[in-house]
Amino acid sequence: MAGEKDFEVGAASYQSTGYRRGSVKDIEEKQRMGKGADLDLPMYDDVERDQSEVANISGIRDQTHRKLRPRHIQLIGIGGTIGTALYVQIGRGLLNGGPGSLFIAFSFWCTIILCVTLCMAEMVTYLPISSPFIRFAGRYVDEAFGFAAGWNFFVFEAILVPFEITACNVIIHYWSDIVPAGGIIAITIILYAVLNLLAVKWYGESEFWAALGKVLLIIGLIIYTFITMLGGNPLKDRYGFRYWNDPGAFAELYYEGTLGRFCGFLNCLIQASFTIAGPDYVSMAAGEAENPRVVMPKAFNAVFYRLTTFFVLGSLCVGIVVPHNDPELTAAFKNGEPGAAASPYVVSMNRLRVQVLPDIVNALVLASAFSAGNSYVYCASRSLFGLALEGKAPKILTKTNRQGVPYYCVGVVLAIALLAFLQVSSGSATVLNWFVSLVTASQLINFAVMCLTFLFWRRALMAQGISRDTLPYKAILQPGAAYVGLAFCSVMAFVGGYPVFLPGNWDVPTFIFSYFMIALTPILFVVWKILKKTKIRKPHEVDLRGEVASIDEYTRLFVPKPPRNAFDKWFNKIFGG
Repeated sequence: MAGEKDFEVGAASYQSTGYRRGSVKDIEEKQRMGKGADLDLPMYDDVERDQSEVANISGIRDQTHRKLRPRHIQLIGIGGTIGTALYVQIGRGLLNGGPGSLFIAFSFWCTIILCVTLCMAEMVTYLPISSPFIRFAGRYVDEAFGFAAGWNFFVFEAILVPFEITACNVIIHYWSDIVPAGGIIAITIILYAVLNLLAVKWYGESEFWAALGKVLLIIGLIIYTFITMLGGNPLKDRYGFRYWNDPGAFAELYYEGTLGRFCGFLNCLIQASFTIAGPDYVSMAAGEAENPRVVMPKAFNAVFYRLTTFFVLGSLCVGIVVPHNDPELTAAFKNGEPGAAASPYVVSMNRLRVQVLPDIVNALVLASAFSAGNSYVYCASRSLFGLALEGKAPKILTKTNRQGVPYYCVGVVLAIALLAFLQVSSGSATVLNWFVSLVTASQLINFAVMCLTFLFWRRALMAQGISRDTLPYKAILQPGAAYVGLAFCSVMAFVGGYPVFLPGNWDVPTFIFSYFMIALTPILFVVWKILKKTKIRKPHEVDLRGEVASIDEYTRLFVPKPPRNAFDKWFNKIFGG
């Protein structure tokens, strides 16, 4: 990953886009002074209000507000990615592939996420607008491509909401079945509605604290792993890496021998491709971020490093604390019994007869699942809002309330969340598997879209004589990183449902959910292309200026608010505010 210096916002500029030379230096000077009046400039609120209502290329005004601070952006990126998949569903990968396959798969997939992150960081820093990668796909590649990509991303985010609600229900039933599943689902949806219909700064604040709790939880579990493996447990069992030797580091899946171990690794890689994300969540907040030209590069950098650390160490820890053939873990995922998605860490604590801690961990995992679902409501509503701004969804969805929240979009997402009620009649584990199968391919399509869009963007820059050295941020390893990311994400999208084709494994629902989005996305592309008669953008015709002038002006005039208290000042230092 690029070092911190690689993410600094450059002061160089080019005249064709109106980016102002020296504007970053002006910003830094104003930040040191902390006052706008002394420079005879409008204060932050005035600048934010003016910039938020700039009309886009479709003529519709984006009336969202730039109220998300640096600490909000970074924790939204982490919070949206760390959900039950890291604490709960990761157990399925351990069961199928073993600790060695799980660790290697997660480590490898982090390099693919790096490729995607580099693509998004450069484009979003240049033009930080609402639902950026969705709108970039239409502007830089083809309107039909943007339409297909946008609806694919919306379906992906919207389906993750009932996924996390289902997970919340499973975790709650770890303690008791007194509260029916329908009641838990209804309460969760109502809470999501309240949090997402308030001003975005309140969403950012709630997500900040929830995500901070997730970070503390994964750090705590890493520490738990280290202490218990060295004998710090009620059984005084110094087990170390015992489970890597017995039952072994690599589990066989479907077949015996080398082929079985390869299938196990492939299953872990599929698990990693579903679990690890980050750049998409950071980019979705770009349109509502304070001072995005300065904040977004730092956010992409920090979120990637932190998520990589958490996911790589998390996958290592899971394989240390529990053997891949543990009976409780096996029953949880294969039989779909109550508590089927119990965390492998909780299984470990039960094995070591650790008291109280399993309940604490489950409570924190529950909060993590709730927070992740909250992030998905936000991202899904903003992606739908971005589609509406570009004329690819009904215009009524562009309406916002006085706080700048697209309330109709939020309502649509919450309506889709009602799919969580499926688990009332079907098993929770079955519903979780359906959702995972559906969104895994969708997420990989999103990543492939980001990489392909970057290649078209780079081609347009070259055709129009614009050097990447003059951009606010220039990513390293390009265009190689984009090609690598595009290739692996495209291949994995098709590989994800491979088990259904193995002898004796055919299952119609699994096949449909695994390949539904792979079939739907091209259909959306073709339909929009025929209806609107769109064409692939020629490099010299690509609009590289869009709302750039307004972003430049906003950046030049931005004056941050001083910290409200000591805690605010401390958080700003930690998260780059």
